[in-house]
Amino acid sequence: MEAATLFLKFLLELQEEGWFRGFLDALDHAGYSGLYEAIESWDFKKIEKLEEYRLLLKRLQPEFKTRIIPTDILSDLSECLINQECEEILQICSTKGMMAGAEKLVECLLRSDKENWPKTLKLALERERNKFSELWTVEKGIKDVETEDLEDKMETSDIQIFYQEDPECQNLSENSCPPSEVSDTNLYSPFKLRNYQLELALPAKKGKNTIICAPTGCGKTLVSVLICEHHLKKFPPGQKGKVVFFANQIPVYEQQESVFSKYFERLGYRVTGISGATAENVPVEQIVENNDIIILTPQILVNNLKKGTIPSLSVFTLMIFDECHNTSKQHPYNMIMFNYLDQKLGGSSGPLPQVIGLTASVGVGDAKDTDEALDYICKLCASLDASVIATVKDNLEELEQVVYKPQKFFRKVESRVSDKFKCIIAQLMRDTESLAKRICKDLESFSQIQNREFGTQKYEQWIVTVQKACMVFQMPDKDEESRICKALFLYTSHLRKYNDALIISEHARVKDALDYLKDFFSNVRAAGFDETEQDLTQRFEEKLQELESVSRDPSNENPKLEDLRFILQEEYHLNPETITILFVKTRALVDALKNWIEGNPKLSFLKPGILTGRGKTNQNTGMTLPAQKCILDAFKVNGDHNILIATSVADEGIDIAQCNLVILYEYVGNVIKMIQTRGRGRARGSKCFLLTSNAGVIEKEQINMYKEKMMNDSILRLQTWDEAVFREKILHIQTHEKLIRDSQEKPKPVPDKENKKLLCGKCKALVCYTADIRVIEECHYTVLGDAFKECFVRRPHPKPKKFPNFDKREKIFCARQNCSHDWGIHVKYKTFEIPVIKIESFVVEDIATGVQTLYSKWKDFHFEKIPFDPAEMAK
Repeated sequence: MEAATLFLKFLLELQEEGWFRGFLDALDHAGYSGLYEAIESWDFKKIEKLEEYRLLLKRLQPEFKTRIIPTDILSDLSECLINQECEEILQICSTKGMMAGAEKLVECLLRSDKENWPKTLKLALERERNKFSELWTVEKGIKDVETEDLEDKMETSDIQIFYQEDPECQNLSENSCPPSEVSDTNLYSPFKLRNYQLELALPAKKGKNTIICAPTGCGKTLVSVLICEHHLKKFPPGQKGKVVFFANQIPVYEQQESVFSKYFERLGYRVTGISGATAENVPVEQIVENNDIIILTPQILVNNLKKGTIPSLSVFTLMIFDECHNTSKQHPYNMIMFNYLDQKLGGSSGPLPQVIGLTASVGVGDAKDTDEALDYICKLCASLDASVIATVKDNLEELEQVVYKPQKFFRKVESRVSDKFKCIIAQLMRDTESLAKRICKDLESFSQIQNREFGTQKYEQWIVTVQKACMVFQMPDKDEESRICKALFLYTSHLRKYNDALIISEHARVKDALDYLKDFFSNVRAAGFDETEQDLTQRFEEKLQELESVSRDPSNENPKLEDLRFILQEEYHLNPETITILFVKTRALVDALKNWIEGNPKLSFLKPGILTGRGKTNQNTGMTLPAQKCILDAFKVNGDHNILIATSVADEGIDIAQCNLVILYEYVGNVIKMIQTRGRGRARGSKCFLLTSNAGVIEKEQINMYKEKMMNDSILRLQTWDEAVFREKILHIQTHEKLIRDSQEKPKPVPDKENKKLLCGKCKALVCYTADIRVIEECHYTVLGDAFKECFVRRPHPKPKKFPNFDKREKIFCARQNCSHDWGIHVKYKTFEIPVIKIESFVVEDIATGVQTLYSKWKDFHFEKIPFDPAEMAK
């Protein structure tokens, strides 16, 4: 503690820019996530609330030491501790005994900054049926009990102290009840449902496979809780139900796990969740066997059905699919339902679970009329084996009082009259294309995409196609091949960045586009920087002064931004309490619009937050899960932001505060996306603006509105059908689809045992042979041997992170002069320091034929995959 005090003293004296962010990142990397989130959001309530549990644990410490075997519960508590602490506890248990280990465990829990450790401890004790769980329960006011009184009671009686969490209305995904209507009683035991919610649940309660289609914000999660409770209670003594709830996105998965845990654990049911982040560390079959309700990301079940660890879907009695409209093509939902339908149509004797789907819109696909829409919806019903589509009909008036459909406005705005920035960048792009054609006259033949225009998605598509073709371009002279491939890689990379900048400039400020390019060229200088890059950088820098002048010229302001500013000023003037979601197409635009708002004195009343996806695209890393959580909490709970700038990640599922203003900024999708984005504006008197300079975007949205009407009309028609006729129609579709599926089923590829070369995708240097590659935990690939170590250089990872068994520390790059191609990462795996490579960075060459092939994923590369053996590392 003295050292920490001294550390903070020195920290507060630092003058260097970025020290605060560095401090937060260091906390996060070291595993102090609770403290990190508290400081990041400037909200210490969760950490302060832990104090009463610390006091209780201190009082119960003597009893804890005598009753607890730390090794029984440590795996359950590992997420509440940092890795080093877990190792220390295990070490003490083995050298000094269990009581000493229990003492160390108490010490570590007292220091834990994870808000869920009291509850996790409770669940871990109950799972082990440890008697101490009867003591470890906390009631409001227990902190007022004197230590002496507590000790006396412990000696004389079995004491019951109850831990009661404060209900949080916001955590209930899509809960429609205002705070005044939600209390301990009606939320948890049993909560009060509206009539329209009871109507939606009715067919499912009768045991029918049902798609529940109702607007965002109407409380479909509460409906699923009701269905789940009814299902579990219907089983006679000696029999048990088992429910699995599927959620696509991790934030949605966590919301649903929280909702189901809070409700059902109070009724004595066991609830748990498994996501991709935790699946590797838990025996899935045991988790399924030992719990009544399991919340899953769907790929987990797909993988375990494939491996046979889950023998069949008969282990479940009820499956609930959130956002069930995704049940199509190769989506994990459909993979699960293929398994279900194979079991159903194959005459398997095992019972099949009841199926429930939840969605705000079933969609109509490419349907042009109601008949085609009807066929599309029937196919979705067939995929989910649903015999009923439940919508609100009898209680429509009540639903409309809860979920308000926002007024829709279309705003067609003008683009810039003249675009000097585009003229300059387009000339740089033409020059770069000419340079590329000078060293490779066949450049045009690499791609068939015609009529590509600078600053468009079509041009981006052309660049990607050319770049892939360049990577497998071959010549008799291998040194010349390497030189040309590397140069083409650089030219196309620069063209891609220029194209990105034009897209940013089109929708935001010239300044934002120029800053994007300046960042790129700054990174280029810091990397390999060979003659080609020096030439390209010089060409850009020759135009930089002119570009800076254009970016400062008021005549180059973007008219779209002016219109956006006017909408925001007007709406916040009419209602200063306005809450807004601003949807945009790309992450680059999210950053650009945030910078524009923060730099515009006329919009000083706005406090913008951003929400983007977690995946990696075009070298841009997405938001981390904790960052997403922080921003959502700041938006919906703390009120730290009154406008959220978001990409499509905010479309579906994630629980976002009620908004009264939705702005679609050059943002349009299909009918499902339209209904979901519109559904974010569900407060009374809400508005939805579509703002675009492209008349085609408005026309597409109007077509979506027509398709929504087609969808609703089709559902009404389906609901008039005789149920037996509908079931017959569904069975016909299922049988037909299974025939097609079976006929298209490909045999499992036979691994090619011939040794192959891996070449750097940029400079074509030989990197290693497939015989040197080893597979770790089925999905990570490393290379053995000292020869490979000489081929790459290591640099600190910009976002180091710890995963189960893996500690991601550095990035690795091609060591060849002036290449520096990104090959992957360097990690500590258990006790081994090893590289982990990504196949898309390499070209695979057949030694016998010389044919070169590109793979974007390891699973597409069918070579002989040898599992990693620690014994080989010792050789």
